[in-house]
Amino acid sequence: MSDLFKFYQDRTAAMLELLEEMVRHESPTRNKPLVDRFGGFMHGILANLDAEIEVFPRKEVGDIRLAKWNAKAPGKPIMMLGHIDTVWPEGTLATDVPIQITDTHFFGPGALDMKSGLLLFIEAIRGLQQRNEFPQRPIWLLLTSDEEVASVHSRELINELAPACGLVLVAEPAGEGEALKTMRKGIGRYWVRSEGLASHSGNAPEAGINAIIDNAHQAIRIHDLNDLPNGTSVSVTTISGGTTINVIPAQAELYVDVRFSVVEEANRVHEAIHSLQPVIPGAKLTVRGWVDRPPLERNERMRATFGQAQRIAEAVGLPPLQESFSGGGSDGNFTAGAGIPTLDGLGPEGTGMHATHEQLLIRSLPRRATLIAGILRDWEMPEE
Repeated sequence: MSDLFKFYQDRTAAMLELLEEMVRHESPTRNKPLVDRFGGFMHGILANLDAEIEVFPRKEVGDIRLAKWNAKAPGKPIMMLGHIDTVWPEGTLATDVPIQITDTHFFGPGALDMKSGLLLFIEAIRGLQQRNEFPQRPIWLLLTSDEEVASVHSRELINELAPACGLVLVAEPAGEGEALKTMRKGIGRYWVRSEGLASHSGNAPEAGINAIIDNAHQAIRIHDLNDLPNGTSVSVTTISGGTTINVIPAQAELYVDVRFSVVEEANRVHEAIHSLQPVIPGAKLTVRGWVDRPPLERNERMRATFGQAQRIAEAVGLPPLQESFSGGGSDGNFTAGAGIPTLDGLGPEGTGMHATHEQLLIRSLPRRATLIAGILRDWEMPEE
């Protein structure tokens, strides 16, 4: 066991105490006052750790905060990226999901996703400062406030800040065995609307243009875009149309969820969906949609980034670092899509995100704090 690892092992009880306090600050995304209250709590902790903090006000969601250390030091920053909002409504702690701490697990709403990840970033900074091992490079911590509702109010800022960084660390939970996430699928969202002509289904069915039938043909065409063996799923997830049983439907609309592992597949599916044409004579078709998040690709850049993380993990006395893949997205998709080396899944291992049994493994807290601190301290930028 390295000295760094032992330091964080000895801080496990203190980490649990702070984590409990963080989880008790309920912060549902749509409740701006509560999210801002938790943001203010985090602000105080970061200020006590000598951070320079900039606040980016938001009207509809909680304010965003960017904390900086060594802001004027040479070199590209390492940016830690996490979100302070959760999916849990106010009052959850008092009703459905109380905090429980056992010898092995910490249970609580938002504990895994992702207040424990934020805790680890704080502990990494604190430990390096207390041990006089803080690096002479710029270190940033960006706390967003609406990741659980697609980062609508924060993605622009993420995309603005990311190009200045040499590495981004994302506090989403680890995979099984404390694996890092070295691939996340990108996400596309599409709506396809067929318009026909209503008529009486008994007296004049031939006078109608059946929008449901046209939309059904579109659904089959869209389904044919799937390439599951290569990581592309194109799923028609809802379809609706018509008004009543004896009327030829004049309108129908379907919704499409697209997931892809590489940008080329995103482009292929996007072009194909936007090239759809009506099938039923006289029908009209309207297509809306876009790539919502680029993929976090397991490309050459990712392999090199993960390789360096593996070497650092070994040097600080941790078990061999593993990698895992996810079909869901995170804010790391944006930074990786911008071409910035990104390591995701730096939070602790656990299960039950967004479920009443949300929990994390306590043993992974000191391990993950050690890894993050080691990366902040020892990372070698390509230009360095």
